[in-house]
Amino acid sequence: MDNHISRSSESEQRDIRCRRLLFRCWHRGTQESDLILGPFAEGSLKTLDINQLGRFEALLDCTDPDLFDWIFGVSDPPPEHEHDVMRLLRSFCTERDRASRQIGQH
Repeated sequence: MDNHISRSSESEQRDIRCRRLLFRCWHRGTQESDLILGPFAEGSLKTLDINQLGRFEALLDCTDPDLFDWIFGVSDPPPEHEHDVMRLLRSFCTERDRASRQIGQH
């Protein structure tokens, strides 16, 4: 019984954490950041493991100009932010850009 309760509690805690992260992504203070991080979070949070959530949360603590530079390859992130979640974020932006270009061509 205790194991079931602890799993339920962990699931609820993860859900609350993901909702907070999603809110942070959609309320960064600049529309550009919201439009990059919000859709990424909506599509990715449910698939990230607990460690990846922590790395994503740490990225959200960075400034928007730094994040933009790292995501779009203007500069390299510091070693602590060069990880799988950053690669997912870069890939998301690249694919989204590619898809919008294809739509614009038709």
